[in-house]
Amino acid sequence: MSIAEAGEFGLISRIVARLGSGEATLLGPGDDAAIISAPDRRVVASTDVLVEGRHFRRDWCGPEDIGHRAAAANLADIAAMGAVPTALLVALCIPTGLDIAWAEGLADGLTAESALVGATVVGGDTSSSPTLTIAVTALGDLRGAAPVRRDGAQPGDVLALCGRIGHAAAGLTVLSRGFRTPKLLVEAYRRPAVPYSAGPAAARLGATSMIDVSDGLLQDLGHIAAASVVGIDIRSDAFDLPVQMRDTAKALGIDPYLWLLAGGDDHPLAATFPPGVDLPPEWRVIGSVHDGSGVTVDRKPWTGGLGWDHFR
Repeated sequence: MSIAEAGEFGLISRIVARLGSGEATLLGPGDDAAIISAPDRRVVASTDVLVEGRHFRRDWCGPEDIGHRAAAANLADIAAMGAVPTALLVALCIPTGLDIAWAEGLADGLTAESALVGATVVGGDTSSSPTLTIAVTALGDLRGAAPVRRDGAQPGDVLALCGRIGHAAAGLTVLSRGFRTPKLLVEAYRRPAVPYSAGPAAARLGATSMIDVSDGLLQDLGHIAAASVVGIDIRSDAFDLPVQMRDTAKALGIDPYLWLLAGGDDHPLAATFPPGVDLPPEWRVIGSVHDGSGVTVDRKPWTGGLGWDHFR
């Protein structure tokens, strides 16, 4: 059955039937607006939009994969503030000729990714459109903690990373060359593995700044450097390259550090911490903060690409 055959309200009923209920949801889909509990009395909010052909391709990713990706892009931003995600709002603009099963698969992916943090989709909107577009707004709760912003890094801080990096960018390269393996890299592109709980944990550890690495490590750390008015240096020897990434880079004639330093879509968390903080093992120290400006690699300017730019 196509979207056109199901109609707007048939589509909505199919989607709503696949959504769960989160702990913070007081009133979910079905009314003029949802109601979410906010015991902290502050709400953390973030929005991202995914456009077919620009952010994803349906011949590379299934609907569930795209649902996971859309949710993760927003939930990671909430975690990067040191907050706990509570809810998602989703606006879906979809071609009417698409099979309704595709929309149901998208809802399943959004629901499954949200469930990883105890959140749920609580509402949204739908419209017909020749270009498949998914806009997601995530909400979160700080639970009494101070937010971890981008402007708090101090000279002498250590720079640490939690989560995988470079895998999704490598997977994108593999897919763009017409291949479907190595599976490790392709699946990393299709479904991020975001360390959501590390965000609030980093806040409790005293993180001075933090960011979700969505557009490339160099580019995103540049935001912290600019906001904090500091320089940041990355150590290239701090990264472990899995065999699949190393072999793929060699086979394709690509420097794997382009994936590590400028690749996006993995959504690890990068944070700065005061010196002497005892970091848990999931956090890898990859550099340091110093007086100055910009981001360097091994104390030298990086001459490769910096990361993703939505308008280039």
